[in-house]
Amino acid sequence: MSEKPFKIFVVEDDEWYNRLLVHNLSLIPDYDIQSFSTGKDCLDNLNQEPDVITLDYRLPDMKGLEVLKQIKEINEDIQVILISEQDDIEVVVDLLRHGAYDYIVKSRDIKERLLNTINNIRKGSKLRKEIVSLRQEVKKKYSYQNTIIGNSAAAQKIFELIDKATRTNITVTVTGETGTGKELVAKAIHYNSTRAKKQFVAVNVAAIPKDLIESELFGHEKGAFTGAAFRRIGKFEEANGGTLFLDEMAEMDISLQAKLLRALQEKEIIRVGSNVPVKTDCRIIIATNKNLMEEVKQGNFRQDLYYRLYGLPIELPPLRERGNDVIVLAKHFINMFCKENNLPAKTLSSEASNMLLAYSFPGNIRELKSVIELAVTLAEQDEITADHIVLGGGHDLLPGLLTEELTLREYDIRIVKDFLKKYDNNTKLVAEKLDIGVATIYRMLKEEKERE
Repeated sequence: MSEKPFKIFVVEDDEWYNRLLVHNLSLIPDYDIQSFSTGKDCLDNLNQEPDVITLDYRLPDMKGLEVLKQIKEINEDIQVILISEQDDIEVVVDLLRHGAYDYIVKSRDIKERLLNTINNIRKGSKLRKEIVSLRQEVKKKYSYQNTIIGNSAAAQKIFELIDKATRTNITVTVTGETGTGKELVAKAIHYNSTRAKKQFVAVNVAAIPKDLIESELFGHEKGAFTGAAFRRIGKFEEANGGTLFLDEMAEMDISLQAKLLRALQEKEIIRVGSNVPVKTDCRIIIATNKNLMEEVKQGNFRQDLYYRLYGLPIELPPLRERGNDVIVLAKHFINMFCKENNLPAKTLSSEASNMLLAYSFPGNIRELKSVIELAVTLAEQDEITADHIVLGGGHDLLPGLLTEELTLREYDIRIVKDFLKKYDNNTKLVAEKLDIGVATIYRMLKEEKERE
């Protein structure tokens, strides 16, 4: 299917200059040119959706600024180039402020400037269309149906809550065990909301060292601290107009919580090393696998921040409580993995289904996805049987480690790295699981890197 012609309207009441503009533009064979002598004729034909309009500032029936405003009200995507003898800089600035793409002073040798300007518009138009297409693909990827897979009552409840969340900018708290899909839910809310055209910015609070998290969120000025060689924009500013997703919110150090509370209440941040507030407008979605109220009672989380953040709660149940959704999800992952890897379609045997239903899936949906991808890889025929289902990781970590002769320190590092991989680099959670300090983990990883 060939690309539609690039449509240009020429609006000029001087007959000779009108013909000159049409002639110059007609030198490009795939430009579709139409000319008008009045503002009204141009406006009456905007249903043809021109890509560009060259507009004379002084028309017999309307001023160029008035025509420009009406064009932008009807279709803001139409680019307008003002062409006139007018050289008053204040007038030109006013025209540009109201959405004109460029202003060109009339002359006989306008050809090169005009064609270059329109060529730049055309390049920009192609880029905008690509961006729109990509956004539509992303929105489709994170549609409710592709995010919440399952027929259980629990899945339908989540679907309803996501739908409610997309209608307003209310703060959302997503809770659930690791691997239940908290970030997917956050993305579904963002990409189906009025903020979908802006950034979705995710921050894993637990994965950022305590002394860096403030700079990560709020940014810093050049020279704010050792190593700050330039100004850095923080995640709040990066997400301006869009959504900021704060994962593992319960792990935020209490000393930073007061600054976060102020940023949320005042809708402004202050970069590290600055005293100047910067206005921000981003929707907040948080996620945690802990009970925040319990953290408040234990003194680990500020009560005022808890109430400021709570908003609309969405609790994601563990996979073991979703009944037959396990099989629905398994079939979804089978089809997805086969399609992505150009493999023939595969089915799930009843024995394999029973194995999946009987297993508790401590790693939830993330673990199920890994199990299914391995099963599809192992199955050489068109059916996945019980022999292809490997549950619980398929091996014990310790026997595998002991086949090598390593120092005790090397064994420690190997175990830490395995746990970090298992728990998505959630340093705080790994520290709790192994009963060691977060600083110890960072120190061990640093030592290993220095030895390499």
